[in-house]
Amino acid sequence: MRVGVVILPEQRWTQSWRVWQGVEELGVDHLWTYDHLAWRALRDEPWFSSVPLLGAVATVTSRARLGLLVASPNFRHPVPFAREVLTLDDVTLGRLVVGLGSGGTGWDATMLGHEPWPRSERTERFEEFVDLLDTLLREPDASHDGRYYSAVEARSAPGCLQEPRVPFAIAARGPRGMRMAARQGHCWVTTGPGRDEQLRTPAATAALHDQVSMLEAACESVGRDPSTIDRLALTGLELTPALGSADEFLEQLAAYETAGITDVVIHWPRPSEPYAGDPAHVAAVLSEVSSELTRSRS
Repeated sequence: MRVGVVILPEQRWTQSWRVWQGVEELGVDHLWTYDHLAWRALRDEPWFSSVPLLGAVATVTSRARLGLLVASPNFRHPVPFAREVLTLDDVTLGRLVVGLGSGGTGWDATMLGHEPWPRSERTERFEEFVDLLDTLLREPDASHDGRYYSAVEARSAPGCLQEPRVPFAIAARGPRGMRMAARQGHCWVTTGPGRDEQLRTPAATAALHDQVSMLEAACESVGRDPSTIDRLALTGLELTPALGSADEFLEQLAAYETAGITDVVIHWPRPSEPYAGDPAHVAAVLSEVSSELTRSRS
């Protein structure tokens, strides 16, 4: 089991670099930030761009993997995004993971001046987006004339540090998304079984296990060994009650692991909702949990 933390891109760098560096020092395995133009109730609050932010984070961290949760076609095009990904892979010295999702109907879906796409179109765009991004990051030059995206002799020199390309963490809940994760993902991302993300009930545990079973079936349908894909669970809008103590959190992680999850990601606390909490308390819990997980691996 591995543990990661999402830090919202809302503080100026003169403040936030210490947070990123400090959270890595707690021993977590990966660090993430959200990739949005604006997000939910924080639309009118400070919000910074994820790609240059992670480039800066790479200069004050050295061990944890760094990633986006999650980039989507809502406001990104595969060609310029591939160049940004390639650059981030280089700046992070090969620690980058790119989270990818189909996007929703929030601010990202309308800020560029178009109506939100229907679910079916979002899915189709996402499939084409991921496949073209994969090609752009693998091939020295690529052309594509698709339904939604085009590329004309797009170059990718010098190529990714990670081979054959930067790993994708693909968020998916339905059958088509699961197949995409099985085909292209190093990791599958879920937000859990619904309202009861913390697996406090047998029904919630069973629901998450059903999602994992769907992923494994998708892997088998495309000829992939299900054991070769990581499974990441992102906790919900409230900090999990399991963060009350290290023992509670370890018990929660065991429940996730039983359901087939390999990675759990929590949110770093903020002064107010969403994710209101005490950073000192969460830091103490994470430090103890990370130490215990490290001992269990050795």
